[in-house]
Amino acid sequence: MVKRRASHEVDTPPHAVTLRAKIVRLRGVAGRPLITARRAAKLLACGVALSVTGAALAGVADTTVCVPGGELPTVNPAIFDTASPPAREIEGMAWLVMGICAGIFVVVEGLLVYSIVKFRRKSGEQGEPVQLYGSNPIELAWTIVPLLIVFTLGLVTIRVIRDIERTEPPAGALQVTAIGHQWWWEYRYPDPAAPGAEIVVANELCVPVGRPVWLRLESADVIHSWWVPALSGKTDLVPNQTNHLWFSADRAGLYLGQCAEYCGNQHAGMLLRVNAVETANFDAWLAAQAKPPVMDDGVAHGRNLFLQLACSTCHAVQGLSDGAFAPDLTHLASRQTIASGMVPLTRDNLRAWLDDPQAMKPQCNMPSLKLDDDELDALTDYLLTLK
Repeated sequence: MVKRRASHEVDTPPHAVTLRAKIVRLRGVAGRPLITARRAAKLLACGVALSVTGAALAGVADTTVCVPGGELPTVNPAIFDTASPPAREIEGMAWLVMGICAGIFVVVEGLLVYSIVKFRRKSGEQGEPVQLYGSNPIELAWTIVPLLIVFTLGLVTIRVIRDIERTEPPAGALQVTAIGHQWWWEYRYPDPAAPGAEIVVANELCVPVGRPVWLRLESADVIHSWWVPALSGKTDLVPNQTNHLWFSADRAGLYLGQCAEYCGNQHAGMLLRVNAVETANFDAWLAAQAKPPVMDDGVAHGRNLFLQLACSTCHAVQGLSDGAFAPDLTHLASRQTIASGMVPLTRDNLRAWLDDPQAMKPQCNMPSLKLDDDELDALTDYLLTLK
């Protein structure tokens, strides 16, 4: 119970003197408050409007923007348009946390507005208002309620982590090794036609709809982080350590992501693309990726340039070169993009990339070979036959 005493009966503690001086300074000229009830209400309304608008915009962007082979996406990934069980778990937890925070915001701001309106200085009032010190019920409330909230969120977090951070792959999962490089992605699929062999692709991960995918995450250099918001949470790729992540795409389409751990100058250009296709299409795609590259005699000059220049030192082409420092090019022309998802794969873009990679992706690890126009055309024509 709060005991009320008149202001002249209060034994003011020393720290209250300083606080009182600050309050007096805030009252403004002639005792008029600097922040009126009307102004406070307007500020509160603006804050609520901005919060609601921000939350709405967070869920507007559509992550599934096109099917494989369609136009490149022009929107950003969104965590509130999920298409996989782990992502839905994270989304549900996010809504719970935002709901609790919204409730706290409404209660606190409501009490604040009520206090501003109810206890503001009235015209003609003089002297100090009644001073209150301590309230056991209030102190118990603001101790017990936060404890209950934190306890609830802790239990929910533990359950979500248990569900999404599995130690064993789901039954029937497609197991793929994902390796992060500065600044591109390497994926290694088991070859169903040759047990123990692997099918290597770069930058664009293709998965079957409805089948769990178990990613073995490794890094070839620095720490990276694999994050496609519509499919799963973030998981780091750490040198000399293996992590795992799983997801299962519910519907066909292109899902976008981003390396979520700063990994150097081109971190922002280390994009993620996951093409989810029907099982029959995936099986056909994987079988095509396992085949040797096309050997077209019409582009022999370009192929010879590839072998004579530094290209074959870094890039692998099945049966032709075994470079391991840059993306595998065996079926380059079957991809939608180059430069780790930054640029659509067209003849003009590929030629410009070969001419000066630094112009498209500054400080990337691929040098310009200073080729003349004829050499650029020949090398571009050869690479476009690698379908």
